[in-house]
Amino acid sequence: MEKKTINDIQVMGKKVLLRVDFNVPIKDGVVQDDNRIKSELENIRTLLSKGAKLIIFSHLGKVKKEEDKIGKSLAPVAKRLEKLLDKPVKFVDKTRGEELEKAIDELQNGDILMFENTRFEPGETENDPELGKYWASLGEVFVNDAFGTAHREHASNVGIAKHLQCVSGLLMQKEIEVFGGLDNSPRPMVAILGGAKVSDKIKLIDNILDKADKVLIGGGMAYTFFKAMGYEIGKSLIEEDRLDVAKVTLEKAKEHGVELVLPIDNVVTKEFSNNSEFETVDVDKIPLNMMGLDIGEKTIELFRKELQGAKTVVWNGPMGVFEMDNFAKGTLKLCEILSELDDAITVIGGGDSAAAAIKLGYADKFTHISTGGGASLKYLEGKELPAIAAMTDKYKKCTCGRASEDHVICDCQSRRIKPLTLKWVGLWEKQ
Repeated sequence: MEKKTINDIQVMGKKVLLRVDFNVPIKDGVVQDDNRIKSELENIRTLLSKGAKLIIFSHLGKVKKEEDKIGKSLAPVAKRLEKLLDKPVKFVDKTRGEELEKAIDELQNGDILMFENTRFEPGETENDPELGKYWASLGEVFVNDAFGTAHREHASNVGIAKHLQCVSGLLMQKEIEVFGGLDNSPRPMVAILGGAKVSDKIKLIDNILDKADKVLIGGGMAYTFFKAMGYEIGKSLIEEDRLDVAKVTLEKAKEHGVELVLPIDNVVTKEFSNNSEFETVDVDKIPLNMMGLDIGEKTIELFRKELQGAKTVVWNGPMGVFEMDNFAKGTLKLCEILSELDDAITVIGGGDSAAAAIKLGYADKFTHISTGGGASLKYLEGKELPAIAAMTDKYKKCTCGRASEDHVICDCQSRRIKPLTLKWVGLWEKQ
């Protein structure tokens, strides 16, 4: 069901709660990477141009104990946002209470207020009903633009949505459109899966085998597949308890008629260090005392060949330890290959692969880079995300189960007699 967006509502003069994902790295009170903040600017400016009184909030890091709050204040984020917007952002270092309520009541049209880290409230991650109801009472409309937390059922997303009309912001809208449209995207579709562990991608692999025409596998997870195939992998990363899963996946790919492509050579080294000497060997020649940390040149060229002609490419997970320069080449070259594809939809599913593309300077070369690693993974697994499910549906629903715009009669032409009045009426029921 399509969800309402900020373009479907009136916010002039209204107190608008805006949930964002400003979970950014901070060191010595200074934001180190402001990409997530910059990606939200268009949405914020759009709401301000419509005359909203904006109340922004986010989580930052993991907070389980009182001491975890140290260094987790959103104050530096508010300061950075203020500079990027070139507009005052009032910061209230509270998550509830009279001071916060008074500051919100004093907001004028076009003003911005940010309150403290939602995870400073113990009931946030538990979706405490009272907390969600309280935060909802602070505003008149709720805009959720935090796709990065859409797979979590927290008070600051699902909890608030139980008490206020909830619509998507521009970032969330794009995420929904991109991932929701993959089933009908142009073919052939190629999925590229990397990262460290098979266990992180089991459900994703199962779901992608029903969608993709071809699956390329790299990263640390490839070594579990190699071991399942009988290869010696030396000291490379392996999940012994996932060998059977790897074998089943190889069989499933054959049954689905999906070509599953694994690396044919690897960059290996003796130590997990950028300073360790390295060499490139074929997949069946990994020395016992060495570990694979990247795909090799032959694999890069193989992947280049396999990607030619692809019309849709979905990538989740780097090809090697891209944080180390000596083992980033596979991921860098993959970025390069994808950026050169003609007329192809290229989607990066957040997380490390998104971080790699941004770090390596390819942020503008893809159709879409997701803002949510865990959320995009769940979406690709085919799961419904709680925060998206909690949003207000854009259309009314007929009792036949179909949906249509408010002013259009459902093509089922269903009718019923309204009790007592005996008048014929349509079957629309607002959700």
